Amino acid sequence: MPETLVTRRQLLGAASAAGILSLAASAAPSPPQPSRPVAIATPRPKAPPPPPPPASKPAVHPLAKPVYTLEQFRKAAGGPAFPADAVALTIDDGPHPVWTPKILRLLHKHQVPAMFCMIGNQVQGHESVAKDVVHDGHHVANHTWSHPTHLAKRKSGLVNKELIRAQEKIHDTTGAVPTVFRSPGGDWSPTVLRSAAEHHLIPLDWSDDPRDWSRPGVPHITNRLLAAKPGQILLCHDGGGDRSQTYQALTTVIPALKARGYTFVALNGR
Repeated sequence: MPETLVTRRQLLGAASAAGILSLAASAAPSPPQPSRPVAIATPRPKAPPPPPPPASKPAVHPLAKPVYTLEQFRKAAGGPAFPADAVALTIDDGPHPVWTPKILRLLHKHQVPAMFCMIGNQVQGHESVAKDVVHDGHHVANHTWSHPTHLAKRKSGLVNKELIRAQEKIHDTTGAVPTVFRSPGGDWSPTVLRSAAEHHLIPLDWSDDPRDWSRPGVPHITNRLLAAKPGQILLCHDGGGDRSQTYQALTTVIPALKARGYTFVALNGR
């Protein structure tokens, strides 16, 4: 087989061509690489504006005197008239760890509503009892923080402090907002009435007082309460000491008044 002869010129030409191709390849631009995504900072959503403050209640004109009867109460509180045979039971100075639960069970047995006029510093330490009163469907009233004597002679600053502290404690404990205020001992003055109005509280007194707080004996308490007439507000106590006489009297009075045809009504405030 004849040998293929390659001349020196051919070798040099081939080498030169390969170099040109190599230079051309190195000079050619590189293919574009895929770019990395750039993170764009998104603005944080603005916090919603705070809700507007609740509209304050319109001012209440102070009453010239407290409420003594159901008719007067309905006029002050508004709403439909009470039944003609209605009476209301109010119970002061609690809550008490012994007597309040006993009275609650008695009221539950006879399906009778009542208004418990609570002292703020009595709620303190007896929170569970206060909660039971509201849980059982009864209403609560503000009876000051510390039950000071001669409230009518006190300055407006102290009167307001007594009302505000009691109002806050009763509400914080029970969730109920009292709409009624009873001055200790039924001691009223223009200052006390004005303070009650400023806090949108109806000033509540009574029309049948057996003075059970003085423990005059079960017969006396019983007879005085049995003399109640329709439209009256009855006063009793579950706090302030031994209330066994009050409890015993109520075990007779409540069923007797119901048998007479009287309707016990709840006092609903504004």
